[in-house]
Amino acid sequence: MKFPWFRIPRYARYILVQAALLLIFLILFRLVFYYFFFQSTIHDGNVVSRAWSLGARFDMRLALIIMIPISFLVLTTHKHFFNRSLWKWVNYIYFSLTYILLTFFYVIDLGHYSYLGIRIDPSITRFLASGEKMTNARMVWESYPVLKGGLGIIIFITLIIWGQVRLYKYFQKQPPLSLGKGRKVTYVAALVIIFAAGIYANWAYFPLRWSQAMFTRDNGITSLALNPVLYFVNNFSVSDDTFDEKATRKYYPYIADYLKVDPRDAGSLNFSRKVPADSSKPRQNVIIVMCESLGASMTSMYGNPMQATPNLQRLADNGLIFKNFYVPAMSTARSVFGITTGLPDITKNKTASRHPKIVDQRVIMDQFNGYEKYYLLGGNTNWANIRAVFSNNVAGVKIFEEGYFKAPKADVWGVSDFDLITEASDIFKSANDRKQPFIAFLQTADNHEPYTTTKGRGDFKDLDESEIDMKQFKQSGFLSVAQFNALRYLDYNIGYLMDLAKRGGYLDNTIFVFFGDHSARLNPYSFMPVPEYKIGVFETHVPLIIYNPATLKPAVKHEAGSLLDVYPTVAGLTGMGYTNYTLGTDLLDTTRAEHYAFTVYPTDKMALVGNKYLFEINRKTGQPAMFDLTKDPLRNVISEHPDSARYLENLTRGFYESARYLMFNNKK
Repeated sequence: MKFPWFRIPRYARYILVQAALLLIFLILFRLVFYYFFFQSTIHDGNVVSRAWSLGARFDMRLALIIMIPISFLVLTTHKHFFNRSLWKWVNYIYFSLTYILLTFFYVIDLGHYSYLGIRIDPSITRFLASGEKMTNARMVWESYPVLKGGLGIIIFITLIIWGQVRLYKYFQKQPPLSLGKGRKVTYVAALVIIFAAGIYANWAYFPLRWSQAMFTRDNGITSLALNPVLYFVNNFSVSDDTFDEKATRKYYPYIADYLKVDPRDAGSLNFSRKVPADSSKPRQNVIIVMCESLGASMTSMYGNPMQATPNLQRLADNGLIFKNFYVPAMSTARSVFGITTGLPDITKNKTASRHPKIVDQRVIMDQFNGYEKYYLLGGNTNWANIRAVFSNNVAGVKIFEEGYFKAPKADVWGVSDFDLITEASDIFKSANDRKQPFIAFLQTADNHEPYTTTKGRGDFKDLDESEIDMKQFKQSGFLSVAQFNALRYLDYNIGYLMDLAKRGGYLDNTIFVFFGDHSARLNPYSFMPVPEYKIGVFETHVPLIIYNPATLKPAVKHEAGSLLDVYPTVAGLTGMGYTNYTLGTDLLDTTRAEHYAFTVYPTDKMALVGNKYLFEINRKTGQPAMFDLTKDPLRNVISEHPDSARYLENLTRGFYESARYLMFNNKK
């Protein structure tokens, strides 16, 4: 009687065995790293076990990815794979090269970690720079047992290749099973499912991502959880995003003057500004609400004919509204990164949150000493690797996400905004009842396709075309009634949050900040004072409302403002002392003569928006243009105001080059 294992076709068993051996090989190097290189200030067994679990899953993913080509060959050649000389040699060469490359990569990675304390990334090519190769080679020769290590590697690889030959011959001797077409399809389907599940490697809605390895701020734990090959590939895919130190120094005087850096030092490229604490201001709670796809032109505050946001309008009427406020780019992930770090996300390929070398930043939220810090999202924070933006940069941050909330998922984005706000308010009330100051970042999602709405407290109702003035609707820019209802639902939930805050007792001692992460796609409209749809800035023009009747008098602010400015402004309102390392400024700083907002359009133009001028530079051609927003915003006036144009071009390039530099050089 055959064991069940031998009832599986030999080609399927061969694929599974080779995958298992690759996984064992990768875990072997993980053991070497753990016992000989791993160092951490964290000794909690649960934390180390979690890192091991993540690392093993990354190893499984890599093993299965490597197996895909040979598995495809085995399945397509079927029984001929074991009786044709050609396929035998293809098999030998493929696995020999695989193990040789993996061995050398892991050895170099271990040496790199031993030398610098970080996993290998594409920047290792700097050691091959002209004039440095021999010096670096000598350093390796003198620092490491090159001869003994090389001999050991040769013996190790020889044993692996010998084992591969033996393994192939072992399966070659086994008789093939006679299978019907149905059973063949079943086994192939089973292999596909096993591979897909192993590569996905996660129980959550999103596949396993490198940001999950950054669940602590400890480099040793993170390094243990990462797979060095996959980490290298993640970095390599974004290696186009880099910085130009020479250009940064060239434009440093302009940006340093604008930011009021003191002392200014172009040599060290110092951007830091210390802001002392103000004990006269009460330490109020802070709730920052990111409103999904909330463009300025969509709202009541900017005269949209549909008047879909009465609750936001009331907050604006009784608080501060910044009418000339912009986000750096049209992307939710870029906006989360921008507001948190104070840096515009100007990466070309992936968002900065997905870039392993950029995600580590010094941020102001981390400096709210004595505050509990929350990030709340109805979905999964592995989305766009946003988890790492908070967990890696904000000490002790508490993340509330899908799986924590009692409410069921409403759609792909997780629990509904109504349920998110309901449970978030309980968290806020609990902290307030304990007299524990807190700062929270609350991210909404329902004002986004598929535009899911609920009945809320039972009194929200979607409108249909028969209940809408369609003449006004066509002038409003909305693409559909569903989009309009989703915005109404967002506004409804903002009103609901304020009601809960009042009932929960934290309304009067909390600073509320509401902003849009970007605009939605809209039809052309013409009701705004500036033809922003034609200009193209409507996508990044969003509202900013700060509401706190206890300390803020109602006012309309027309000065330009940027998403980068939110945390410096909030810190100033709470009297919190902090060091600003990046490009945001306090919007309420009365000593500042001018404010500008740096933004990048989807058309690949970077721009600086001020109270009077809009200055643009085409990132591909370098061609500049300048428009007077107070006169004819569609006419290029760059030649008519050469002094203003020269200053704004230098400042625009200063923002751009400084952002590129700081993304890589603002590490904790």
